[in-house]
Amino acid sequence: MKTLVIGSRGQLGRTVARRGGAIVGGDLPELDICDEASVARALDRDQPALVINAAAYTAVDKAESERDRAFAANRDGAGIVANACAQRRIRLLHVSTDYVFDGTATQPYREDDPLAPLGVYGESKAEGEQVVHEAGGTVVRTSWLFAEGGPSFVHTMVRLARERELLRVVADQRGCPTYAGDLADALIELGTRPKLAATYHYCNSGATTWHGFARAIVEAVRGAGPVACERVEAITTADYPTPAKRPAYSVLDTTRIRSLGIEPPHWQLGLQRVIAHDFTES
Repeated sequence: MKTLVIGSRGQLGRTVARRGGAIVGGDLPELDICDEASVARALDRDQPALVINAAAYTAVDKAESERDRAFAANRDGAGIVANACAQRRIRLLHVSTDYVFDGTATQPYREDDPLAPLGVYGESKAEGEQVVHEAGGTVVRTSWLFAEGGPSFVHTMVRLARERELLRVVADQRGCPTYAGDLADALIELGTRPKLAATYHYCNSGATTWHGFARAIVEAVRGAGPVACERVEAITTADYPTPAKRPAYSVLDTTRIRSLGIEPPHWQLGLQRVIAHDFTES
């Protein structure tokens, strides 16, 4: 199946594009999702059977002061891609985020739970989901993404662990790290299925906090080379204020996608791959 990956220079898009085969990539400046003509040219040139839209404005904190830019990409651009695919009867998988939820739940969020984003980034992604659904596309939400090459939380923590003896990391936000390689494989597999629901959740198994994730990263990289970090201290969200509010709980329920036989592995397996690829000294 010929697949066009939009946003192929980003962390996820790059990972999907590396799967090879009949996968082609498109990104700025050649493919601009905010430009109808640009999207149309790409679809008519490549004539894919499947489009994976991994393009997005993802600067969560900057979105609070750059609302127009966030909505231009995450809502308007998503709509342009979705409508162009619908006109050509091309299947669309549109990647979204756990930030569409407010984090007040006490059990994993299901696909049909009410959306209540806390900030501009989440709002723009939620409205993007709506326009994708209206055009007949499928939304795949994910969370806490990391991959070889970064940039990601993993790469930030490794850099700091090599520079500092003490790291202070938020321990009252809970979610599921997701290795982009696993998500890429899931998206490609999902695209082959004859009939899809409107929305799926995909994240790796094993819920944790940012603090728990950071501790695992430090321990993993400790075996790959010198590390200055001696302690990872747990702090609260209040201790580390940011312009945008984060959901305190954003664990995603993956029952629906697992019912298709797509089983997310534990995030620690993906972490090991990233450490081995990016940080192991020869």
